[in-house]
Amino acid sequence: MTAQPNQHLAGILLMSAAVLLFSINDVLGKWLVATYSVAQVLVLRSIAALLVLAPLVKRDGVHHLLRPPRMRIQILRVACGTLEVGSFYWAVSMMPLADTMAFWMACPIFVAVASAVVLQERLKPARLAAVVLGFVGVLLALGAGLDSGWLPMAIALFGVCCYTGYLMATRALRGSPASVLAVYQMGSALVFGLVMLPFAWVPPGLLDVVLLMLLGVVGAGAHLMVTHSLALAPAAVVVPWQYAMILWAILFGWIFFGDVPEPVMLAGVAVIIAAGFWLTRLDLRGARG
Repeated sequence: MTAQPNQHLAGILLMSAAVLLFSINDVLGKWLVATYSVAQVLVLRSIAALLVLAPLVKRDGVHHLLRPPRMRIQILRVACGTLEVGSFYWAVSMMPLADTMAFWMACPIFVAVASAVVLQERLKPARLAAVVLGFVGVLLALGAGLDSGWLPMAIALFGVCCYTGYLMATRALRGSPASVLAVYQMGSALVFGLVMLPFAWVPPGLLDVVLLMLLGVVGAGAHLMVTHSLALAPAAVVVPWQYAMILWAILFGWIFFGDVPEPVMLAGVAVIIAAGFWLTRLDLRGARG
């Protein structure tokens, strides 16, 4: 094997490991928000993540934090990212894990639409067809999730919209150091959690404190793996492996929470993944010219 295939394989393995860590993070989050508020989860998770990120900040230089590029986009990014994380934990406290993840797996569809609306990027017929197919999958997932009520689904859709804004802002800031982006994101979540914390504080036991802090450690590690995987291989090679997250969500939801997805939900997930892979293939073909 040449160096490039080896790097691509390493990128795929790192992305797969990150997806597993994110899935474990989601299980921990769903377990903990059954007892603790979203604000409390955000605070302890963010503190642990910032401790993990501290050596990277020292390596890259604190001056990057004090003078970040494109401040308005930085603010938009941390606002969208904080609202997205809060929405995910709120939605997953009311919905099965796999049902919640089905909405987040539709994010490439939302990004394609947002790029056409906000960035005025032209949706070619093939991309438009993939977007329409993706929204059919979202509608199937919506229909399957009616048992949970409209509130959690509305929160999930809001969270996906925020995640779309977060991804687009991150793309605009791709020249910024990864440590700066991560610290601003976790710092924003910490501030948001501290503001809301006085209204919903539940004294945690020692084990739960460890689990709450573990959320931040696992999440920070997964984010760093994703960043490194994208440095080793093109996004079109590694990003499709993120769809394994829905498979982990179905498995973990069944093992830990006794959730059994409805056939309609599984059909919606299959359609969303097919549309996402189609969009990825179109992006890869476009990158090759």
